[in-house]
Amino acid sequence: MPPGDAELRTILRAAKRIAVVGLRNNPMRPAYGVAAYLQRAGYTIVPIHPRAEVVLGERGFPDLESAAQAGPIDVVDVFRRSEAIPALVPGCVAVRPMLVWLQVGIRHDAALAELAAAGIPAVQNRCLAVDHQLMGI
Repeated sequence: MPPGDAELRTILRAAKRIAVVGLRNNPMRPAYGVAAYLQRAGYTIVPIHPRAEVVLGERGFPDLESAAQAGPIDVVDVFRRSEAIPALVPGCVAVRPMLVWLQVGIRHDAALAELAAAGIPAVQNRCLAVDHQLMGI
């Protein structure tokens, strides 16, 4: 069962570093806009992309595990196609974020069940920036 709004508020208030999977230095992409919003809201964003690059002034990493070596990952915000989600689960389990967030249009029930079995709450098919604003965090 996905976390409720009260639990999400608690997690998002405690979070400091948000890994944005699929973030590239392209202002026209939704990941860039959401990452910029999260940065303005006070979070440190961590770009995750196979061709790691600096995005919004933050050093990118090719995967979650290498990003976690530079500091804890509190939330993993995913901008990847639904079929790519199962491949992200081992990295999420390895870095143990407080929350995994699959953006609007991204769903994978089996992957979320695997995360839940590992004790990692997750939501899917929701926009982190929109929910963050609606929750008044």
